[in-house]
Amino acid sequence: MSAPTPETATATAPAGSAADPTESAAARASLETLRAEISKAVVGQDSAVTGLVVALLCRGHVLLEGVPGVAKTLLVRALAASLELDTKRVQFTPDLMPSDVTGSLVYDARTTEFSFQPGPVFTNLLLADEINRTPPKTQSSLLEAMEERQVTIDGEPRQLPEPFLVAATQNPVEYEGTYPLPEAQLDRFLLKLTVPLPSREDEIDVLTRHARGFDPRDLEAAGVRPVAGPADLEAARAAVARTSVSPEITAYVVDICRATRESPSLSLGASPRGATALLSTARAWAWLTGRDYVIPDDVKVLALPTLRHRLQLRPEAEMEGVTTDSVITATLAHVPVPR
Repeated sequence: MSAPTPETATATAPAGSAADPTESAAARASLETLRAEISKAVVGQDSAVTGLVVALLCRGHVLLEGVPGVAKTLLVRALAASLELDTKRVQFTPDLMPSDVTGSLVYDARTTEFSFQPGPVFTNLLLADEINRTPPKTQSSLLEAMEERQVTIDGEPRQLPEPFLVAATQNPVEYEGTYPLPEAQLDRFLLKLTVPLPSREDEIDVLTRHARGFDPRDLEAAGVRPVAGPADLEAARAAVARTSVSPEITAYVVDICRATRESPSLSLGASPRGATALLSTARAWAWLTGRDYVIPDDVKVLALPTLRHRLQLRPEAEMEGVTTDSVITATLAHVPVPR
């Protein structure tokens, strides 16, 4: 049995939160508009768009993986253009230094004092392009920012803006000149979203748009406008926080994660942090689909993107062609579903 996708899952109960249904519905409508606005620039990547929205609702970070040319960077840029949020982009390269990301103290000869010059991490939406092309030392400069939402320079912690989201991209097929992300950093990403090649129909649509003059470097000309902002996000997050979770659903999430730890194909299963992440993303998806409570299908929808990067295959299983996605799918098929 395979898990349903965000495109096929459906709501089965009335919309809205019991605490404030009008405000909740308005916030949901603004995020639906956001998804529609991104589609003006990006074709056929609905799952990735939904994943980014879920990450915003959960205050999490996203790792986008796909071959070159499938609009990973464009997707994040379109998200930034659709939100009234500050955004910055960092192209990760082998010679990038940690201070190039976080900022540093700079000596001012006029005042004879050191002043802090903030790096690009001081933003709401940070696009970390090709994050696996920079050495681990620079990759680790994001750890504190992603987990604590602050950076420490010369012993002084400095808070990052709120909201703050890191959207990192990486290429899964070109390994020359790349540095695999350490497990500790992978675990800081709420979701790992795979950006596939488009279908034939979607690819025809892409080429047709380009033939009509679409320029991916000029999103404003493509009609992408800010349609939501911090207030909409805050209202949506408050509504998600009111989404109820029954003890049976909590136990279901725990059983799924514990089952991965017992899989013979894995040397590392999902940790309690992974279980917490899965519960959070399931709540966000339940609210997005119009319910104020979580059902098992919500957990199934988000299991793959939430857990796939937190599992580690045994070498022999990897040689046999087993993937973390196949392990998660098999786990979902065997763990009893609460009724």
